[in-house]
Amino acid sequence: MAHAKTSYVCLPCRASYKQPYPGRYDRERICPRCTAPLIHVGSAFAPPRRRDAAAWRALSVLLHAGVRFHEGCCGDGPGYRPRTLREVRERMAYARATGEPFDRALVRPEL
Repeated sequence: MAHAKTSYVCLPCRASYKQPYPGRYDRERICPRCTAPLIHVGSAFAPPRRRDAAAWRALSVLLHAGVRFHEGCCGDGPGYRPRTLREVRERMAYARATGEPFDRALVRPEL
């Protein structure tokens, strides 16, 4: 049986790679194109198209806020994640207005 894989992302290249889960002694994963460090995003990640710059900017905001795409219990996926910059801006404005942390406001399905 093959080992389970998870997704890693290189934001400068707008590329996603499936690689084995990190082990105890694994070093940082490196992008084969630009040698920048890869970001572990989780196994339930679906990358946007490479030419969709707005979706990659929204993804960048999510990843820098600490939001990842790991499977939930029962294989139901990671839950809601904003896909457009407009949705990200709405949730960040909501977080500023209410004092809720950005990472929680970004994954909130409804405002």
